[in-house]
Amino acid sequence: MIGIMLGLTLMQAAAPPLANGGEDATPEVYPFGVGESFGYTAKLGFINLGRGTISVPELDTVRGVPSFVFRFQIQGGIPLYKLNSVMESRTGIADFQSRRFTQNNDENGKLVIRHYDIYPDSGFYRLEGEDEPQPTSERPLDDAAFLFFIRSFPLVVGETYEFSSYFKKEKNPLTITVDKREECDLPDDTKVQCLVVLPVMGDRGIFARRAGARVWLTDDARRIPVQIRSRYPFGTVVLRLDEMHLVAPTPKSPGRP
Repeated sequence: MIGIMLGLTLMQAAAPPLANGGEDATPEVYPFGVGESFGYTAKLGFINLGRGTISVPELDTVRGVPSFVFRFQIQGGIPLYKLNSVMESRTGIADFQSRRFTQNNDENGKLVIRHYDIYPDSGFYRLEGEDEPQPTSERPLDDAAFLFFIRSFPLVVGETYEFSSYFKKEKNPLTITVDKREECDLPDDTKVQCLVVLPVMGDRGIFARRAGARVWLTDDARRIPVQIRSRYPFGTVVLRLDEMHLVAPTPKSPGRP
């Protein structure tokens, strides 16, 4: 589940932690583009659980704001546990703020659908089916947008970054710890150095604190997510990249090369 690009330059210097989520640390050219897709095998130890995908399938417009569509899906399970989970985000291209987020989770036949509309300028979000709006952060990010934000952020080994940007304001802070470097294999059999990143966001999902997630990102301008490891109720699932479709990167502002 993730993307890649050719010939872009990310900020190389370490940026300070965004204590209040108020500083824009995303680059002028993102390390992904529309049409990018990544496929993963999902394994529990030696057991093949199914497939995972991460993609940027299209652009959309939300309340007049041109936005990326980010999509995550994992499908599979074991004999007593089945999961088909899809997360989809609509996040502004120019400001990288979430404006719409949906979760469609089918766990052992129990279907849960959540649809959030997020209003950064007004400072609230609304869950479909509930009357009362809830406060959101100054520069809100949802669960699906978080990984793409990590890919765009200048990471330094040994550093921990803290943000107040999760769209559910009371669930902040988000943290990103850059643990170390490791060598990994890409699907084309080339070897690359990867940053091992420990992201924490919210209390549910793949990046929840209790999930103990780790993400392996190539230590280059592409920031390809090569592997993702996360705990589920039935054990630790490892997503390993085995397919990737690379596209040109997307500039933050129209008119940039």
